[in-house]
Amino acid sequence: MIVLGRIVAPFGVQGWVKVHPFGDDPAAWKKMPQWWFSERDDAPDEQWKPVTLTGFRLHGKGLVAAFREVPDRNAAEAADGFYIGAPREALPKPAEDEYYWADLVGMAVVNQAGDALGSVSSLVSTGAHDVLQVQDGEGEDAVERLIPFVAAYILDVNLEARQIRVAWEKDW
Repeated sequence: MIVLGRIVAPFGVQGWVKVHPFGDDPAAWKKMPQWWFSERDDAPDEQWKPVTLTGFRLHGKGLVAAFREVPDRNAAEAADGFYIGAPREALPKPAEDEYYWADLVGMAVVNQAGDALGSVSSLVSTGAHDVLQVQDGEGEDAVERLIPFVAAYILDVNLEARQIRVAWEKDW
């Protein structure tokens, strides 16, 4: 399951919800008549509940959506905090140089000198741009790096090799 976003609040009294998208093209999701909900972003596929999209609008930096299974504000409040996802085959194919966050998580990150900087543990949307959270090591010796996911720092994303090459120094 590819996690697309998270419900962040009810919207109105007719069951609509506000959604914070994890990515920059949520308008493409409107073409998917079925979405999936889960309380956990790492839940196995069989724990995701299918829901039917009945309404969709871009709203500010996010979107608002309505689902047949969420008929009123009480149901929308119960869905607050749920993750929204879809199986890969239901999603539109990303354009060249576009990636689903789920494809980037776990990828090795190396700099121009070939130094291993760790692996992508997650991504954060800051509003201005997305940021890779790169974890190097475990326990007390672990180092976390926050690398902006912008062309100035991301030199190459190789999905086949599961590696991201960055313009970032090991001691930054």
